[in-house]
Amino acid sequence: MSWLSDNVVNHLRSVVDLPDLSGTKYRCIEKIASGGMATVYLAEDTHLRRKIALKILNLDDETANLAERMRQEAFIIAALEHPSIVPIHDVGTLPDGRVFYTMKYVKGDRLDEHVRKATSLPERLRIFQKICEGVAFAHAQDVIHRDLKPENIMVGDYGEVLVMDWGLAKVLSQNAKSQTLIMKNKKQTLKTPDKVNVRHMESQPTQHGTIMGTPAYMAPEQERGDIGQIDQRTDIYALGTILRFVITTTHSSEETRNPDSRKSGLFSVFKTAPHKIPKQLEAIVQKARSSEKSDRYSDALELVADVENYLDGFPVSAYRENVFESIWRWLKQYRFLMFLIMVYIFVRLLTFFLSRL
Repeated sequence: MSWLSDNVVNHLRSVVDLPDLSGTKYRCIEKIASGGMATVYLAEDTHLRRKIALKILNLDDETANLAERMRQEAFIIAALEHPSIVPIHDVGTLPDGRVFYTMKYVKGDRLDEHVRKATSLPERLRIFQKICEGVAFAHAQDVIHRDLKPENIMVGDYGEVLVMDWGLAKVLSQNAKSQTLIMKNKKQTLKTPDKVNVRHMESQPTQHGTIMGTPAYMAPEQERGDIGQIDQRTDIYALGTILRFVITTTHSSEETRNPDSRKSGLFSVFKTAPHKIPKQLEAIVQKARSSEKSDRYSDALELVADVENYLDGFPVSAYRENVFESIWRWLKQYRFLMFLIMVYIFVRLLTFFLSRL
């Protein structure tokens, strides 16, 4: 009797774990990530011969609520066509009855992984700006994400930034604009075997007291389960927390000493950076994360405008400068001009003294 090697056993286990895609145009390659409700696989679209990401519902769904929510997620993403929102390609049902959808496969890192690299503060802030722009577009369609966090943001190898995982997204039912976009996609683009009443789904409010999201990034009203108070400014709070994350996070000395620590499952590799946070950025974070909604930025574009002003050396609305800070900021902003003026004065003085000799 011959024993199978560990490599063979691991390969067989991975094959068994792969979903049955018979009857579809997709070929599964490997598992990328897994969560409580769904698993994402790297797959190939055999018709177009390109790699795609395939998201499949994990659980048996006797009431069809989870399947309905996952289809809703697909329709919402399909309605949000923006460079900073992951594009969706298809939605359907596997032979075993589980719902799936396919989307663009982004080769790169999650934001929480990307910040471990030697990225400068301006580069991180530019990434944050792209995140805000995608969220602002969704808000303009009356869609809120409700689960914004670094793990749900991809940074591609070519600088693309994509907001992912819209599973907890909510269309604000009092505005029909987003519902129209979703219904249009449902009828013209994403045809599924089972009829789904998207309008009915959107008309069903989440029950009061239901807490959805990630605790560290949830606004107070979201943490309380106060559904009636959740709106675009709830996402602003999460964006403020992400901003604090990208400003202050660095890789720990443990990872530096032991590069294999991540392979062993030790993901406590983050710590706050020892350097002092610029006052303007700290003020932006505090305004975005205010416990009172009315004190936060009114929308994501207002938030990104303050970040852009900081990068360009202009005043930010969240921070009131004193006279000395204004002068110092002005000098830094126009330092090249000041250098030219000083050179000009020096040359003029030098010419004057030489002419007296």
